[in-house]
Amino acid sequence: MSAVRVVCAHDCPDMCSLIAHVENGKVTRVEGDPDQPYTAGFACAKVNRDAELVHSPERITTPLKRVGPKGSGQFQPISWDAALDEIETRWKAIIAESGPLALLGYAYSAHQGQMNRHIVNGLFHAMGTSRLQAGTVCDTCCETAWDATLGPVGGADPESVVDSDLVIAWGCDLMAVNVHFWAKLDSVRKKGVKVVVIDPRRSRTAAAADWHLPIRIGTDAALALGIVHILVRDGLCDRAYLAANTLGFDQWEREVIPGFTPQRVSEITGLSVADIEKLAAMYGAAKHSFIRIGEGMTRLARGGQALRAVATLPAVTGAYGRKGGGALLLTAGSMDFNFAYIRKPSGPATTRLVNHSLLGLELVRMDGPPLRSIFIGANNPAVTCPDAKKVREGLSREDLFTVVHDPFLTDTARYADIVLPATTYLETEDFYRGYGSFYMQFSPAAVQPQGEAWSNFRLAQELARRMGLTDAVFRQTEREILPHFFEGVTGAVAKVDPASLLDHKPVKAAPPPGPQEFRTPSGKLEIYSASLAAEGVPPMPIWEPDPEEVRDAARWPLRLLTAPSYFQPHTAFSGVDFLRKREGEPHCVIHPKEALKRNLANGQKVRLFNERATIGLALKVSDEVGEGIILVPGQRPDAEAPEGTVNMLCSDRLTDIGEGASYQSTFLDVAAWEAKA
Repeated sequence: MSAVRVVCAHDCPDMCSLIAHVENGKVTRVEGDPDQPYTAGFACAKVNRDAELVHSPERITTPLKRVGPKGSGQFQPISWDAALDEIETRWKAIIAESGPLALLGYAYSAHQGQMNRHIVNGLFHAMGTSRLQAGTVCDTCCETAWDATLGPVGGADPESVVDSDLVIAWGCDLMAVNVHFWAKLDSVRKKGVKVVVIDPRRSRTAAAADWHLPIRIGTDAALALGIVHILVRDGLCDRAYLAANTLGFDQWEREVIPGFTPQRVSEITGLSVADIEKLAAMYGAAKHSFIRIGEGMTRLARGGQALRAVATLPAVTGAYGRKGGGALLLTAGSMDFNFAYIRKPSGPATTRLVNHSLLGLELVRMDGPPLRSIFIGANNPAVTCPDAKKVREGLSREDLFTVVHDPFLTDTARYADIVLPATTYLETEDFYRGYGSFYMQFSPAAVQPQGEAWSNFRLAQELARRMGLTDAVFRQTEREILPHFFEGVTGAVAKVDPASLLDHKPVKAAPPPGPQEFRTPSGKLEIYSASLAAEGVPPMPIWEPDPEEVRDAARWPLRLLTAPSYFQPHTAFSGVDFLRKREGEPHCVIHPKEALKRNLANGQKVRLFNERATIGLALKVSDEVGEGIILVPGQRPDAEAPEGTVNMLCSDRLTDIGEGASYQSTFLDVAAWEAKA
């Protein structure tokens, strides 16, 4: 038996270093690497089962060609040569007839290795096709809002939390999405430091914290503004820090903050005046407060303003200037690798964009020319995209030549003309950098590809050869590409010799200790953003009711809350039977009073419905959510539920900042499944 140091490639901020135990070419066990200081020798409950993911009997073992209607899942095995010949022939014919814009490459985040993640999009960039505006389903709203406030820079080092005197998890279920940061809090809490969770749901993190504030969905900005109101009123602002390091505070204090009294904020958020006062007093008294910001609170119509308001709080108290203080959304902005080498090897600087969140709409309506072929890798848009019903309508087009590269026959793959078997991360060599910590690592493959699976890297290079592309990146090995990522870099990354990474050990590249850096045009934290003003967006953080949400709330009695589940957060883990059973059947959660109103009982099948779709789930009755909310944890394939998947209920409306998805701006109702029309 051998032990191989590898890196977890699932879409998670922690980026665990792992030890894969291998015997006779098979991964027998995966565990945390004790030599990684941040992830500290343990892996989450999901990744602990990744040996079963690699060797799942449900994996695709050969290329497949469709023989039935789209969506039916009827395929026959074919050879790799036959599959690649057909792809090459069809793509060249489409380009000859309609030009490269008729093609779209769609690869995203299921593999976080920077080579396997980005080389597919680099292929389509070089071909000059339509391009995916990636990430809008996930983080473009929060990232754009953060950049408008602090600039494109990483937040506080999560390991600095040991020096914090107050920790707030704001819209972030640490046990589900950032478990190693939660583990770091043990030493802090032993010193008496309080952990506060602000979340509409009583998650496991909220239940284990010192204090949980069950805020109404979509009102985070109002709470942040209310805190500032009290800090100003009670003389708890760090005026010297604000004067030296921020832009626009005086105007914000004069024009916006007076409108957010504790009483008004209570009416907006559903929190008591006493709790708002208590939270503001705690925050004002802390000198080294640390806010861990979750992305979920920005996935709604006014999500960008929520992020800006919360991210400004550490400036008001000066916490951004102190060790252990500040806020953390993401860290990647401070690690300026030259990933353009693989993302943009050649091709036109600009071309037609397809917003990730609008895939269904664009597949149905786009012309000049219409999309005639789509390649999908490392993603499952038939489940993950907003208005998933429209996505499936687009994928059902007989004139759309669809290629899907995936380890499993996903809901998306069922609509493909050609399905290609993909490797998992344990079968690939790649370079990783965390986006919730400041570590990087180069990882070997633990085992050879299973069956006839190919990596994204191998497939993109072969397709590039067939399409006549000559960029060096399509001929080089992973180890030959690695040094190019360090060309022209600055800061802590520039101090790392890429050759030193070939021992497969984790390397930290955090900015030097000191005050939070700002990379805005002014070099300060911009409470007033001229760039947002130019776009017609309120230039200072504010909370305003959204007219469409007000309209929908008057029509539908429940508001949707989606959140990662603990064992099936997304369909990347669907291939592990143990985790499916551990999570249980796909379900929704409503408050006992809401169940009573509808004569619904715990465990029964129910239908969730609005003007867009009807889906079926099992019902859990619990006070972990308040009245007026319906929680759907995780994303699950159709086959596991009575009918459909949750994102069929969500519109493709975009957020106020960053053109992101607005899942949490969804309103609906629930009734017994037997009552389905």
